[in-house]
Amino acid sequence: MTTPAALPPLPFNPSRVRSYILRLPLFTRLVLLAIVAFWILELQTIWSVVQWGSLTPDEIGLGTMYRLNTYPFIHMGFFHTLLNILALTPLLERFEAEHGTLTSVALFIGPLSTLPAGLYLLVEKVILHRNTPVIGASVWAFLLLGSEAVRTFKSHPYFSIGSYKIPTWTSPLLACVFASVLIPNTSFLGHLCAVLVGYLLGLGYLKVFVPPEKILRWIEGKLNLLGRLPHYVSVDQKTYGRYGVLPTANPVGDRSTPLTYLGSTQLPTRNLRSKPHLLFVRLPYLLSFLCIVVGVIWLLLLPLSEYSRRTYISENALLPGQVHAYFSGSEQNIFRGYKKELEGLLVQSILRAAGLKVATQNYEYTSAGITHQGQNTYAIINAPRGDATEAIVLVAAWKTADGELNTNGITLALTLARYFKRWSLWSKDIIFLITPDSKSGTQAWIDAYHDMHPPSVQPLPLKSGALQGALVVEYPFDHRFESLHIVYDGVNGQLPNLDLFNTAVSIAGGQMGISAVLQGMWDHDDSYEARLETILWGMVKQGFGYATGAHSSFMPYHVDAITLQTKGEGWQDEMALGRTVESLCRSLNNLLEHLHQSFFFYLLMQSNRFVSIGTYLPSAMLIAGNFTIMAIALWMRTGYYAGSSTSSSANAPVDEKKETTQKEKDASPAKTDASGVMERQLALPLTFVVGLHLLGLLPLYIFNNLSHQYFTPAVYTCILADILLPLTLAAPLTHHSPSTPSTPTNAIPQHYLLIKSFSLLLLGLFLSTLATLNFSLSFMIGLLCAPLTFTNRTTSTSVLRYIFSTIGLVLLNVLSPPVVLVGGCWYAGVSVESVLTQAAFGWDVWGMWTQVVVWCVWWPAWVIGCALLGSSMF
Repeated sequence: MTTPAALPPLPFNPSRVRSYILRLPLFTRLVLLAIVAFWILELQTIWSVVQWGSLTPDEIGLGTMYRLNTYPFIHMGFFHTLLNILALTPLLERFEAEHGTLTSVALFIGPLSTLPAGLYLLVEKVILHRNTPVIGASVWAFLLLGSEAVRTFKSHPYFSIGSYKIPTWTSPLLACVFASVLIPNTSFLGHLCAVLVGYLLGLGYLKVFVPPEKILRWIEGKLNLLGRLPHYVSVDQKTYGRYGVLPTANPVGDRSTPLTYLGSTQLPTRNLRSKPHLLFVRLPYLLSFLCIVVGVIWLLLLPLSEYSRRTYISENALLPGQVHAYFSGSEQNIFRGYKKELEGLLVQSILRAAGLKVATQNYEYTSAGITHQGQNTYAIINAPRGDATEAIVLVAAWKTADGELNTNGITLALTLARYFKRWSLWSKDIIFLITPDSKSGTQAWIDAYHDMHPPSVQPLPLKSGALQGALVVEYPFDHRFESLHIVYDGVNGQLPNLDLFNTAVSIAGGQMGISAVLQGMWDHDDSYEARLETILWGMVKQGFGYATGAHSSFMPYHVDAITLQTKGEGWQDEMALGRTVESLCRSLNNLLEHLHQSFFFYLLMQSNRFVSIGTYLPSAMLIAGNFTIMAIALWMRTGYYAGSSTSSSANAPVDEKKETTQKEKDASPAKTDASGVMERQLALPLTFVVGLHLLGLLPLYIFNNLSHQYFTPAVYTCILADILLPLTLAAPLTHHSPSTPSTPTNAIPQHYLLIKSFSLLLLGLFLSTLATLNFSLSFMIGLLCAPLTFTNRTTSTSVLRYIFSTIGLVLLNVLSPPVVLVGGCWYAGVSVESVLTQAAFGWDVWGMWTQVVVWCVWWPAWVIGCALLGSSMF
């Protein structure tokens, strides 16, 4: 009896795995890259990719139809991603090799994603009335298994297990059952729908979705896809279809062109390195343009209900509107009496008479040649049930943010101080702050409270605990009011916790019956136009970064604050406003810890509707990303000019190529490697870009330290300098151009491309970082800088160069920072001097850094773009 020889083990060969990966066709590579990219995006906590792109039945609407195509790319974790990649890769690369890249794109981005999704939605939502979300590329794996099972059934109808014969077309169904049993959280219904669509694909019922071969050949011929894209499988390259139902090319034996399977064979006349401009010149412009367009469209979609949510209270301890406000009745007589006493400016005596600890603080600021000085008065109610570790601030300024006299606001604050003193329910100290204005007084007090004040500001003799919140009251007229205007924008685009805003809206509207409005939208009708206008006004204020009221000074110290402004003429009186403030203070008094559960980054489109950062952030990131795409493309492009002549002569005889290569080596001083990539000269581009960014410190210093009466002539002088400076820089750049015999005469010199690459790279880096801190400023600067992506040195004839360069410089000068400032002031009807005076005050007092972004990020990038465009004139 002989023992059969054991088969030798098959060793694991990493080189074969590496060869297999390198031979993957283009669409398969892109799908795997997208899967990995979405998995990496899911690791961050700001934006949930799963919630955004999963196939959730209840979330499917007109504005969320993209979910029918995004769900196969999204996965829950590393093992989910890895298993689906391992299962999908061999099936997908075989399909693409058999039917071509364009056919694969048309099918998998279209019907092979939407048909399983539609069938799943039909059964899950309409029949079963459930809402189970599904994600993962296993839908494509089971779909291809179903199609393969139909093909196998035609040649091998059965497979045997013992004496039983089982049809081969049932193998995907068995795989669905095993996957549901062995792998947790697996959707049997989703896999079953995918298998059924796979059966339809294998039987040929989906041929209607396959583009005709003539159209595919015409597209490939016009766009030269095989020459431009590596690992592309064309119509003439695909193998005979195993599925036997989709259109195929000529038989294998009739092909005159060499077979390229999985992209392993590269045609020498269509090598990517022979025509790098096809990938590094044209494609980046298209991608950058698409990023800008999609970013703008993304923002315009935000007012739709599908992309926003209703506001809600995250901190349950606030209990807004759950307590009865007792501020009424006899307190109105106290209010009227205090109002008469205010004519003698007896604020301190009134507060002392109410039994409060009173102190004063003198301060003085000097900005743009203007001195701001005054005296703050504040009083503290020590909490009967607290230990003086936490406090709430109630602010009333003599002058509102609009410069009006806030007599009723001051009177109401004094009345509330006397009223609050009589209650024993407070667990936090309450500080009543009376300031001369809404700009400098509050800033001086909050700086001194945290011991961050300059020498010209007096320290505070009295203090309490950590500030938990602040409310500012503005009631500048004597008649009754109609609504409350809630102002929430802070310095540098900072926003208070959304719970504070929602609490104010809930108390005003739900408990007191007072309508709450924001961003000056008095007649908000909840239409798309009104929502969009509210968002844009909020973005403008956030992008400018200035203080919109006394509450803004609290934001840098992480103290949530809002301003309540009375607007209109109605039937609400000071007692209604007092009850609103009382109820707000009672809610803040309930807090056990600082507000933290709700959002700090949001866009409000209505008093009860908002957009979170995970929804609106991609719009700014896309605009910032277009600069990075172009910068990387320019960097790649700079390394191919030296080898362009060599590469273009790839089909020349061997002796002629050797002679040409030797001549180029002797004539060109630049070093090239074996692939013809030229060494990059970085000294001049880096010096030029870094130098201009440092030069931006000069206008930053001038406009923050100049006296206010010189601001207007300084701006027009800056406009004149911006016209001359790029032309002055363009002349030496042109004379420095190091052309070589191997460089084409109409080619853009390397240092031009490197300068633009470094400039756009820094611009994209700054704006993408800024988008997480001040989304609105990043979005606005990105749009104003968008033309810089497409500006380039003109290489036409001398006459056309002058014409194109002149037109381009005129258009770019319209978008220069000082010209945009003058145009914005003219449109808003304000003077340039007042705007720059406010900006200088923000720099000196509020710590506003909008000017840094303008002069050290936007202005250098603009100068570089104008200099490169102006170099065509020399």
